[in-house]
Amino acid sequence: MSDLGPVLVATNLDDPTADVVINELHDRGVPVVRFDSGDFPHALSVAAVITSNGVEGTLSTPSRTADLSRVRSLYYRRPSGFTFPHLDDQNARFALTQARYGLGGVLASLPGCLYVNHPHCIGDAEFKPSGLATAASVGFRLPPTMVTSAPDAARAFIKRHGPVIYKPLSAPLYRLHGVSCTVKVAEVADEDIDEAVSGTAHLFQQRVEKSADVRVTVIGGQVFAVRIDSDLLDWRTDYSHVRYSVATQPPGITEALYAYLAHFGLVFGAFDFAIDRQGRWWFLECNPSGQWYWLEPETGLPMLAAMADLLERTTP
Repeated sequence: MSDLGPVLVATNLDDPTADVVINELHDRGVPVVRFDSGDFPHALSVAAVITSNGVEGTLSTPSRTADLSRVRSLYYRRPSGFTFPHLDDQNARFALTQARYGLGGVLASLPGCLYVNHPHCIGDAEFKPSGLATAASVGFRLPPTMVTSAPDAARAFIKRHGPVIYKPLSAPLYRLHGVSCTVKVAEVADEDIDEAVSGTAHLFQQRVEKSADVRVTVIGGQVFAVRIDSDLLDWRTDYSHVRYSVATQPPGITEALYAYLAHFGLVFGAFDFAIDRQGRWWFLECNPSGQWYWLEPETGLPMLAAMADLLERTTP
């Protein structure tokens, strides 16, 4: 086993993908410290000192302690946010800000650490307009897209580029009658647009008349492309209607994938494409914290080994 220190895994309690990665690392004899930033400070503590060598000190959970100067990699998945329910609103805001810039700043400054991915880079890449603009700049084919809060502009876009779909720019927790819901991708007509559009920003995009979807997962130096066949506008709404197969990438895709990741400073990305009826690939989005493990049992692609190799740092 390498003399490097532990792999840190930052995620929430319910994360099956993190579970299988941690099990794989354990089987390899790689030390792992799993934590959730939402446990700070009651079940997570930090004692960091800034020196000429960078950040030194410890990060501690009830069962593990990590030497911050020897962290080999940080797998930054989907940690929950800081909460301070025992404080009043004003003091909770203050405590949350200190935690974000304190603990968050320490985690973003680990010396010699490989980030998968760096939390600041994740934040930058999660802005859909930035991602779409970058995709166009590196050579991906992009459907006509508009971000607007102007109803007249939305109607004009729909008339010019229809059929058009609506997509949320981000997907925060949304509850309807106390039930968690997802704001779905849906086709929209000009008569559906009313003054409510002026209430916030919306993303409208020309619908690709597709024959299939593709999820391309980049894990360090390896690329895994999976074709997804379904009769759905958004295949994520009903996995029972989905069929998977290994896809062959057209020329130039791999180079564009890595140019996109380099722009944002990422080493991992889950890219979604639509394949039209002429076989052309259209970029839809890249999730810097996307899911990927469910595709391995469906295709046999060695994605778990690739992720463990990356975090263990046995590959570049």
